[in-house]
Amino acid sequence: MVGVRERGESIRNFILKMLSKHPSDIAQLAAEKFGISRQAVNRHLNRLVEQNTISKRGKTRNRTYHLRPVEEWTKQFQLDEHLQEDVIWRNEIQPSFENYPDNVVDIWYYGFTEMFNNAIDHSEATSIRVNLRKTATTTQLLLSDNGVGIFKKIQKELELLDERHAILELAKGKLTTDPANHSGEGIFFTSRMFDAFDILSGETFFTHKFGESEDWILEARYHSGTAVWMKLNNHTARKMKSVFEKFTTDEDFGFNKTVVPVRLAQYGQDKLISRSQAKRLLARIDRFKTVIFDFDQVESIGQAFADEIFRVFQNAHADIEIHWIKTSKEVEQMITRARAAKNRT
Repeated sequence: MVGVRERGESIRNFILKMLSKHPSDIAQLAAEKFGISRQAVNRHLNRLVEQNTISKRGKTRNRTYHLRPVEEWTKQFQLDEHLQEDVIWRNEIQPSFENYPDNVVDIWYYGFTEMFNNAIDHSEATSIRVNLRKTATTTQLLLSDNGVGIFKKIQKELELLDERHAILELAKGKLTTDPANHSGEGIFFTSRMFDAFDILSGETFFTHKFGESEDWILEARYHSGTAVWMKLNNHTARKMKSVFEKFTTDEDFGFNKTVVPVRLAQYGQDKLISRSQAKRLLARIDRFKTVIFDFDQVESIGQAFADEIFRVFQNAHADIEIHWIKTSKEVEQMITRARAAKNRT
């Protein structure tokens, strides 16, 4: 009897885990996974519906299943010099995370306070709205302010080419418009702690997925101010320490390693061929000890582009360790050629 009960729990846990990605075919998926009939899976689905854990929509073949929020609310805060992110966390947010594992609470505390503090110090907003949505498997937080917009502010303060260029700089890390009071690490590390992390501002949007560490995606949308969305599994084994360690070295445990998504230096159908494009990619790279250039989705690069990075820059910064990943055959050839020239100089 105990074995039957445990198997039932395993089936229902699998359903909850996979439901967000398979709302229409979850019954078939679970049937194949556990070697049971769809009718047997339907009994588990109906039980979860009766427990108000999931909801169903439509009929028969068009039926879909969805995780039902166990908690959902929206709160509005007026931004002024007296507002403190840790006080808001303790009084307004933390109660929703009672009974969560300590490592999960730690990640939420770090992510919320970093993003809320950014709004207080940098957004020039008058208010910020916080929306929480919790299901049996995941929790999501959306922070939305009515300020100037993060990408526009970064572009203006750092005199960048445009708002898209701000995303490239954010992806590198150590970016701040207020170096006296901020290290520029908050967004970088927060984006890598959560299962999903999005920022939407103006007409620029990027998203970062855990496990696809360099998969930065840009789309054209519109949102006045800045909206930050974070999502995390309620029972993840991930720890803050492991995320920090990934981008540090044993020497001083400082934030000194970064991965640069090269494709963010591209605009539209432009090819990466010029020294100016390479210099834009290399901006602020000298702040790190180890730099990994990720060439995912970059089919080719020009000789001048490769030469600027792998010969000129490397010769001028011999103390910086440079690596590259996900290169096509053509990109690899250009890098090899530039490095051969470097060794001759």
